[in-house]
Amino acid sequence: MSGPLIVLVGPMGVGKSTVGELLAERLGTTYRDTDADVVAAAGKAIAEIFFDEGEEHFRELERRAVRDAVDQHTGVLALGGGAVLDAKTRALLAGRPVAYLAMDVEEAVRRVGLNTARPLLAVNPRRQWRELMDARRHLYEEVARTTVATDERTPEEVAQAVLDALELPEPAAVASGRENTPMTEQATTRIRIAGTAGTEPYEVLVGRQLLGELPHLIGDRAKRVAVLHPEALAGTGEAVREDLAAQGYEAIAIQLPNAEEAKTAEVAAYCWKALGQTGFTRSDAIVGVGGGATTDVAGFVAASWLRGVRWIAVPTTVLGMVDAAVGGKTGINTAEGKNLVGAFHPPAGVLCDLAALDSLPVHDYVSGLAEVIKAGFIADPVILDLVEADPQAARTPAGPHTAELIERSIRVKAEVVSGDLKEAGPREVLNYGHTLGHAIEKNERYKWRHGAAVSVGMVFAAELGRLAGRLDDATADRHRAVLESVGLPLTYRGDQWPRLLENMKVDKKSRGDLLRFVVLDGIGRPAVLEGPDPAVLLAAYGEVSA
Repeated sequence: MSGPLIVLVGPMGVGKSTVGELLAERLGTTYRDTDADVVAAAGKAIAEIFFDEGEEHFRELERRAVRDAVDQHTGVLALGGGAVLDAKTRALLAGRPVAYLAMDVEEAVRRVGLNTARPLLAVNPRRQWRELMDARRHLYEEVARTTVATDERTPEEVAQAVLDALELPEPAAVASGRENTPMTEQATTRIRIAGTAGTEPYEVLVGRQLLGELPHLIGDRAKRVAVLHPEALAGTGEAVREDLAAQGYEAIAIQLPNAEEAKTAEVAAYCWKALGQTGFTRSDAIVGVGGGATTDVAGFVAASWLRGVRWIAVPTTVLGMVDAAVGGKTGINTAEGKNLVGAFHPPAGVLCDLAALDSLPVHDYVSGLAEVIKAGFIADPVILDLVEADPQAARTPAGPHTAELIERSIRVKAEVVSGDLKEAGPREVLNYGHTLGHAIEKNERYKWRHGAAVSVGMVFAAELGRLAGRLDDATADRHRAVLESVGLPLTYRGDQWPRLLENMKVDKKSRGDLLRFVVLDGIGRPAVLEGPDPAVLLAAYGEVSA
């Protein structure tokens, strides 16, 4: 019988995702989660689906997701907590290697929390948990080949128990490799950024369970560490601070506003004040945990405090991982434009922990894909092939190519910035789609997501290249097809051209009054177009006008 190697069922909060990822790693295969598939298909969180359309609609989406996953996926598959309520789903699971992960009510409440946003545990978690389990326990047991208790067990112990119960041996290469490899280095990719202009080389790590690398990157000389994080990641920031404090550092957490609202002189001044009051010295370090805006601010504060202190980026979004946290460009916005105040100050290291993407809202995840697709057009067409092969899978961190897409995108940027730290020449190509994109962001007062604006900017750049006789029709059209397939926008308001043109004149790539645009002479062949005819610019904008 073809299908998943292992199917995990069990209540919410039992740890199916964590255990599933460990099992996939040990078995040398991929992990998939039907809840993530539902979120990707609906374009909204599960709680929002319950609120907007009701549980019945969610169950129908879940039923389809399970059917498709069981039919298509050959790795480790985790089902949502209520998937077994459907009789067709139970029939589909008959005879398959299903493991039921179980836990008692007190452990459930501890893991899921009393103030949970789970749609079926909104009032009295303990009572409702018991009621849910009374209704579902026999169904879990009906479909399961084995039951594994998770109480007082680590995820590693649970994963091993599942392997033992289902009698699935690990591939020898995987097992032997783990015996000789520290936990933080399992399935970790290290991408080196060469030092230039007197800067030290550093590494970008892509994998899971990477926070154990932080002390090494902070260094032996540091006594104090400041963890900068957005308000939305207050819990994560505090957890990192507590972990560093437990390791002997004088660790503080500095909370920033969310997204682009953090990138102001006032927020930077607030951070400087906190560092001054804490007695930060040149040997101390800053850790930026969050999306691209957070790492931009963290890097800028690190560059400007005492003329430069050590800092480490821990990006938690696709945009942060593939773009903002890599390359050493830091900055804040002003009323006149985006990133006009900043510094080139490379980090000591970048930790891209893919687990952070699992809880990222789908719109933020998709927004980050604009930078991934950009890397495909300017340098690595394999990225485009992977996205086109399965656009829906590309929209979710549970997709089979997530790690590869992120690693390939980082390698593109690594190759460029290693030879051009300060954007004196080749690094300009990384701004493909950004000239108009930044103008749109400013025009929208930074309420548009960066990736959405860059998506429109890339379509504009493709049309500009086509009209200038630089780019063939098929490649220009491919921009629209790829970007639209993952849900990114292709158009902007037609009546805004005069304002956008003024915004572009203060873009960092301009030279005097001469507008400069990165265009393509073909896939993987970026170039600069200087001072295009205003009529050509207007015609190109007409192609993206809504």
